[in-house]
Amino acid sequence: MSVYALGDRVPQIHPDAFVHPDATVIGDVRIGADSSIWPQAVLRGDYGTVIVGERTSIQDGAVLHAVAAFPTVVGSDCVVGHLAHLEGCVIDDGALVGSGSIVLHQAHVATGATVAAGAVVRNRTEVPAGALALGVPAAVRSDASDVESIVTKAAQYVDNARRYRREMRRIES
Repeated sequence: MSVYALGDRVPQIHPDAFVHPDATVIGDVRIGADSSIWPQAVLRGDYGTVIVGERTSIQDGAVLHAVAAFPTVVGSDCVVGHLAHLEGCVIDDGALVGSGSIVLHQAHVATGATVAAGAVVRNRTEVPAGALALGVPAAVRSDASDVESIVTKAAQYVDNARRYRREMRRIES
């Protein structure tokens, strides 16, 4: 895996986390137990702090970055979809950020909320617990998130990361 310190900013990765060898982790990044960071994901804590809780999946190609004033925080039991971009925002426990979506500075996605695929959650937007944010810019629909589905998907990625730890092997051509 590509894990880099940047000056005195050193990643802290729990030994039970899975970081795919093709993911990149730089600087002040903290990754919790049983979380998974998938291929081509980039977690860059060069200016600010990036925190990923426990049992959270950061999928292929996702980019998590922070600025000094606004850390990027993703709670526990979350799913961050393929090619999502999170910067300077807070994603509470048990939330889902769909593939290709963007969540920007000071936005807050509360517990059990969903950011739909391709949505753009602008600066300082609040997505309440259990709500669904969709569209560009994102419009919020109360109580439209599928919380059970988020729980199931987060657990599936914990199992999949364990499978990768056991079974993945590089094959040279």
